[in-house]
Amino acid sequence: MDLIPLVDRHTALLLATAENLDSAGTASLCPGWTRGHILTHVARNADGLTRLARAALEGTGETMYASTERRDEEIDAGAGRSLPDLVEDVRSSAAELRRWLARVDPSSEVLLERTPGGPTLRAGVLAFLRIREVVYHHADLDAGFGFEDVEEDLVALFLRDEVTRLAPAARVEELWRLGRGVERGHPSGP
Repeated sequence: MDLIPLVDRHTALLLATAENLDSAGTASLCPGWTRGHILTHVARNADGLTRLARAALEGTGETMYASTERRDEEIDAGAGRSLPDLVEDVRSSAAELRRWLARVDPSSEVLLERTPGGPTLRAGVLAFLRIREVVYHHADLDAGFGFEDVEEDLVALFLRDEVTRLAPAARVEELWRLGRGVERGHPSGP
């Protein structure tokens, strides 16, 4: 699945929602975070993924974040800005990431670090990491967008990712398929 067009589409949807919010200070679905926190996080995520894409493509050695603490400080510091400033931050950071992300080979096995000496990830997953952040946090804004607004193939991809991380994969996926069939009036078993 080519994720770049989906990153573009869902970034545009997120920006449209953000532009129509009444307040950045409204609580989000993430405990302790306002909508301003969510939008700042999405922008800083784009910056972090841009650093990783540069590291993969140019060997810069950059990490996604200097530290987890620094990441959290940046989110808190940016959360109180005006809604227009937050929207522009998301827009400009996403545009910069887009320029780099399109050049990263989805099969790249180059290992990158989230934080110095911290967990590693493959460069080939950067587009997936971005689409996941954009979609999940769009829903977290609690502004009318939800997973029912996401393409079925993309929801299935998210589910496979969660199943892989949470296991036992076969049982969770089986339950999901059963639920989808029953929801449509097509029972999938006895």
